[in-house]
Amino acid sequence: MSDRAIILQSGGGYDKVTLGKRPAAAPKANEISVRLHANSLNYHDFAVVSGMWGPAEPRIPMADGAGVVIAVGDAVTEFKVGDHVVSTFFPTWLDGEPNVEGFATVPGDGVDGYARETVTASVNHFTLAPQHWSHVESATLTTAALTAWRALMSDDQLKPGDSVLVQGTGGVSIFALQFAKMVGATVIATSSSEEKLAKLKQLGADHLINYRTTQNWGELAREITHGKGVDHVVEVGGPATLEQSMAAARVGGHISLIGILTGLGGELSIVTALIKQLRLQGLIVGNRTQQQAMIRAIDAAGMKPVVDKVFPLENIVDAFRYQESNQHFGKICLQM
Repeated sequence: MSDRAIILQSGGGYDKVTLGKRPAAAPKANEISVRLHANSLNYHDFAVVSGMWGPAEPRIPMADGAGVVIAVGDAVTEFKVGDHVVSTFFPTWLDGEPNVEGFATVPGDGVDGYARETVTASVNHFTLAPQHWSHVESATLTTAALTAWRALMSDDQLKPGDSVLVQGTGGVSIFALQFAKMVGATVIATSSSEEKLAKLKQLGADHLINYRTTQNWGELAREITHGKGVDHVVEVGGPATLEQSMAAARVGGHISLIGILTGLGGELSIVTALIKQLRLQGLIVGNRTQQQAMIRAIDAAGMKPVVDKVFPLENIVDAFRYQESNQHFGKICLQM
């Protein structure tokens, strides 16, 4: 085994992406060794690799990794050799309320990640993968899927008949659409592309809004709900979309503040938030127990992720350039 690894030099940037070797150590007690087969790209990974939030020291990037257990250490009972596993975003946040601040413990950012062929880590760094999913498919779960799951199922308990608004066609939004339809909710989906809106319709979106041709899409979303407003908004845009998300939400509605695609800061309409008594919840992914619950639901429903394109590991920069182009629909993945 060659133990290839992508090494991102200090500060990040595409010109600082190199291919090296990082052998995995033998597992100690409560550790497992995993032969990794796939990663998936997220905006957070892009920020690290592109240099937007580059690492202070050389780092193996990528938070999402999926593969096969090849060795187990003493006292390991949860996993056995041959198990298919997927990484966790916060290995130290196992259950309960959030207890981590920032990214110091996140693989691919504060510590080495999974753009590599083998890794040895504590059992808390992984969970079992869904049944009958490929490694590429499983690699989509760690960041995007768990973010959508937590937003709808943990921070707010989505119920059949509820309404959900999703923005665009990135990983979080598409997983939110799929989870919402899984429990019988109504989904309003937005995009600037008619072609992508047609694909969202095929995935089960009940109502479609082109936000390029309908600038006040929040009011249109409220009209779609017969004036009541949307129960849950999965807000991935950030400052430039939050005002419309608040307009779309019902009185007492829940808005999950997830993305910063349109910037890091902006004005907040405090009056709207007060008058509508909105619940704005900031979140970053979720905990290990939530990931296990999500995977049980996926297995029960027989759900499959939407994968747009797969690149070889060594073409990681090409993959991120493709992500920047915003052509993708669903997840972009790397395969070893």
